[in-house]
This record gives sequence, C-alpha cells and structure tokens, in this order.
Amino acid sequence: MSETMAVPSDVNGSIVVETNINFFDLKYVHDNFVACLINDGDISLDMYLNAYRELQKFCNLMGTVFGFVGSEIGSKMDALEQVRAKDKSGHFSTMKKMVEYETENGLLKESSYVSGSRTLLRLHRGLDFLRQFLKRVGELQPEEKTNTVGQEVYNQTLAKYHPWLVRKGAVLAMYVLPTRNVLLHRVCGENTQSALDALPEMLESTNEVYNRTENYFKEMDLLNLP
Repeated sequence: MSETMAVPSDVNGSIVVETNINFFDLKYVHDNFVACLINDGDISLDMYLNAYRELQKFCNLMGTVFGFVGSEIGSKMDALEQVRAKDKSGHFSTMKKMVEYETENGLLKESSYVSGSRTLLRLHRGLDFLRQFLKRVGELQPEEKTNTVGQEVYNQTLAKYHPWLVRKGAVLAMYVLPTRNVLLHRVCGENTQSALDALPEMLESTNEVYNRTENYFKEMDLLNLP
C-alpha cells in the first residue's frame, strides 16, 4: 500500500489531504492549487508551496534528465520557506501581501536581502515550463517520444533565463526523454490512463495560478525583476 500524508488546511479552512509518496500525484497538485486561489486574485503561499513540492517530485522522478529543473525548484522553495519562517506578522502569507510589503519597504533594492517576491518569480518561471511540458505530453500518442517536446518547451520558457552552458546541458539531457507512456509510467505508476484523465483538470488550476501570478507581477512591473 502506498504511503500517504495529510497537509494543513488552507486560509479558508479547506482541507487538502493525502498525496502518494511514491509517485507524482496530479490530483494533489490540482487540489492544492485550487485551495491556494483566494479572494481578490490573490494566492495563499502555503497551498502554493504544497502543490509545488509535488511538482518537484515529478522532476525528481524524471531523474537526471530534469535534474536542472528539480534542483532550481528546490533551492527556490527552500529560500522562500526561510523568508516566510522569519515572518511573524503575516506579510508572507499570500502573494500580494508579500510583494506589497517588500515593495513598500524598498526591500527589493537591497542586494543583501533574500527577497520572497524575487524567489516566487523564479518559481513562477519554472511553473511555466512544467505546465507547458505536461500539456504537450498529454497531447502525444502513447508511443511518441517526449524529447522534442521537452526541448521546444524549455527553449520557449526557462532557457530565456539560463546562461548558455546550462541551456546546452539541458537540451542535450532531454535527448534521452522516453515515449509518452514510458514517461507517465515512470512518474505516475501503473495506471497511466488515470494520470491522463486527471491532467486537464490539473492544468486548468495550474494555469489559473500561473495567470494570477503573471498578471499581478505585470501590474507591479516586476516581471523582469533581476
């Protein structure tokens, strides 16, 4: 039997429970991203990070092929958690509160300050890659290779923010990506059809989270935050 774990309630009191420890759980990502959508176009960072930990699991299950994504995601999540752990006033409970607090206090201009907003932006860029990759994988036939999809999506998203050496290594690593069904079996286990059935709903909630973040950072003129 697979192990499961419970996660805390979101800011509205909803409970999002149980994720499969051994495999990537699309429903868990969906449920937590839905739970993170709060009033006024805002995002609960607790639930956001719950969902993102599951996406990190996807990268880890992919092995060294997605190692460059998984390690980047892990370091950014750790950085954001450290900033939030020091917060005793609730400024880092939601996306908008965090960005407004750091902006109003001039913290984004301090080179020595580890910015939650800047870190969230890096995770946001990674989310763009993962959502587009999963969407494209879902559109493939069972025996079609996923390597071209991976390379194309990477070049359209994360590659824009990576130095040349990282880009070259990432594209080369993706040459060994397997067929759609082999990939899904590797990360989701035996029932690949269940994963495919859950994918559209998961992408819908993921896209909503992505769009809220994109629109707010654009509104605040922070999409190109260095």
